[in-house]
Amino acid sequence: MPIPAGRYTLGPEDGTLTVRTGRTGAASKAGHDLLLEVTSWRATLDLDGAEPAVALTADARSLKVREGTGGMSALDDGDRANIEQTIDDEVLKGGTIEFRSRRVESRAGGEALWVEGDLDLLGTRQPVAFDLITGDGARLTGSADLRQTDFGLKPYSALFGTLKVADQIEVAIDARLPAGEAVR
Repeated sequence: MPIPAGRYTLGPEDGTLTVRTGRTGAASKAGHDLLLEVTSWRATLDLDGAEPAVALTADARSLKVREGTGGMSALDDGDRANIEQTIDDEVLKGGTIEFRSRRVESRAGGEALWVEGDLDLLGTRQPVAFDLITGDGARLTGSADLRQTDFGLKPYSALFGTLKVADQIEVAIDARLPAGEAVR
């Protein structure tokens, strides 16, 4: 079922925005594949006018480790806090994360939206395209694969470079549209 026309505002109370990382390098068995949740974000979905639009802003300091798989031992609370601090201090440095669509196109009878736009990550802007699947007209899911180096980020490494976060990461959203928010 297509999303009803209107303007929607979404945030953490409506769903999750996540980042999934992998690992590489000679010591990759020692590291963890991470699932990070962005806990402070706002998105708008405007399907009310002739030019549909999608926008998202995320707080770079709000990433929380939700899961760490692989590795030689399970992540404890200290490990999680250390990873979060490293992301804040050395990787994202509290910079801006903003997405603005240039084109939003309805597909699959209105049950999917093809979104093309620009992601600004720490002052570097790159084109990004992804599908938002609307399914029942109330839920949005979608993901995009990004390469950190495309945004001028050097993937984090440890153990003299033998353990690295993989360059490619996945950013995903899974949210429900707020009930009664559509404005016609």
